[in-house]
Amino acid sequence: MTTIFDAPEEFATTALKGFAAIYSRYVRLVKGGVVRATKVPKGKVSVVIGGGSGHYPAFAGYVGPGLADAAVAGDVFASPSTAAVARVCRLADQGGGILLGFGNYAGDVLNFGVAAERLRAEGIDVRIVPVTDDVASAPAETAAKRRGIAGDLMVFKIAGAAAEAGLDLDEVERLTRHANDRTVSFGVAFKGCTLPGAPNPLFTVPKGQMALGLGIHGEPGISEEDIVSATDLAALLTDKLLAERPAGTKRAGVVLNGLGATKYEELFVLWTAVAARLEAAGLEAVLPEAGEFVTSLDMQGCSLTLLWLDDELEPLWTAACDTPVLRRGATFTTEPATDALDDSDTLANFAEASDISKADGKCVAGVIEKIALALKEAEEELGRIDAVAGDGDHGQGMRRGSAAALEAARAAVAAGAGAASVLAVAGDAWADRAGGTSGAIWGLLLRSWSNALSDTAAIEKDAVVRGARLALEGVTRLGRARPGDKTLVDALVPFVETLEKEAAAGKSLVEAWSAAAEAAKAAAEATASLTPKLGRARPLSEKSIGHPDAGAISLALVSQVAGNFLAANKGDY
Repeated sequence: MTTIFDAPEEFATTALKGFAAIYSRYVRLVKGGVVRATKVPKGKVSVVIGGGSGHYPAFAGYVGPGLADAAVAGDVFASPSTAAVARVCRLADQGGGILLGFGNYAGDVLNFGVAAERLRAEGIDVRIVPVTDDVASAPAETAAKRRGIAGDLMVFKIAGAAAEAGLDLDEVERLTRHANDRTVSFGVAFKGCTLPGAPNPLFTVPKGQMALGLGIHGEPGISEEDIVSATDLAALLTDKLLAERPAGTKRAGVVLNGLGATKYEELFVLWTAVAARLEAAGLEAVLPEAGEFVTSLDMQGCSLTLLWLDDELEPLWTAACDTPVLRRGATFTTEPATDALDDSDTLANFAEASDISKADGKCVAGVIEKIALALKEAEEELGRIDAVAGDGDHGQGMRRGSAAALEAARAAVAAGAGAASVLAVAGDAWADRAGGTSGAIWGLLLRSWSNALSDTAAIEKDAVVRGARLALEGVTRLGRARPGDKTLVDALVPFVETLEKEAAAGKSLVEAWSAAAEAAKAAAEATASLTPKLGRARPLSEKSIGHPDAGAISLALVSQVAGNFLAANKGDY
């Protein structure tokens, strides 16, 4: 288990600080990540990668000449926030545009996606490529739904080499997508991993067995089998991947990856059998790598990744790079970067607000105060629900996010902000502190809702209803969830539709909201019968059946708390 730490909640930030100090010739520490410590040519495409911590050397270990220009780091197994992604991208930008790479997980898709939209609005050209290499998480015909695991290294290596060669953003994006389409991985675990400070691992594997098709965020495998010999394990790993071999492919980049607690000697033993299997299949391994490249804290296990090479990809796979974890080819001639980096978060400059909107801003903060208290009390129960087919951190994320939202809302009120600004900064703070999928969703939900409000006019029923629709549209557009996917959206859709219907029928805001909250509650409870189609729970769909979705339950809880506040304070509107 993870045993060396002080405060568990500071594990990720402290580890990143130590890494940056040791590898200062490669990276400079900034808030939420690292950027290259060497000068980068102006006009170069910046390759920015990232994801949750707990996977070292992914992702900070890939930063250096020939690979990534910067890495964004979230909390352990949690996506970095939208604010962190945008902040690190701005610091890495050299004017040639940005290629954003990350594993295909719901929280990363949301946070990197929203950050990309903000950066585009600022005039920075940003392209996104989620890595989808895990063959266990979806069949080939729906490969876009696959998770990103150790294939991250290979796809990012291609992107970094293309950018280092001076290719433009269109070409870097095309080659990165091409590499992703030709990268496949499959992994097994012998023991689960334990979060810092946690008493038990996130999952266990029966003695004498191994979990097949595991995720790298503590998700169990999709099935379990008896542990086999190295030769048989090599056959299992290679056969899964060779089944997707493109016609005519004779050469492949290969990575045999340890997940955190598998000895290098074990990987070397396994490699002899893997190499023999690949040779028998008529496939030549080009510059194979064995070691730890994408880990899962202290998980015991390994994965095999193949990059099907062609005339475009092979020169990029073999190209020189110099990073803490991967060094190959000629030595780069570099100079230390001397420009000052400003990673501070400046205080928001709020627009002039009317007295009525300032008063409504105080009410918005009051609602958030009640929500934060309720989510703190519900933390354990929400975590228990989430642990059925997830990693059990939903309650913690909701508690941390709402607490940060309350702090930001109070600060905005003290600064004289109006209602729209109070809700917007609360959403940003929620996303930034909570991280992960729920943080991204709630940050997007609140900020989208704020677009229907004003800093000058009073909050009216129509604006609240319109904001609910904007929130739903934002979440579904960027989060890609639909009703029936067993997510927060299953409760949010009936909430919004009921709110609109009741308001259109002439009901007061309090009455309409009350009916909408009841609809959300019923819909959240009904998710117990659904099969998850998105997120970490999707590969573990059978375990999820019979249990409600934690995100839907928390949405229903928040809607009821807000409704109670409206009913108790209706005279203030």
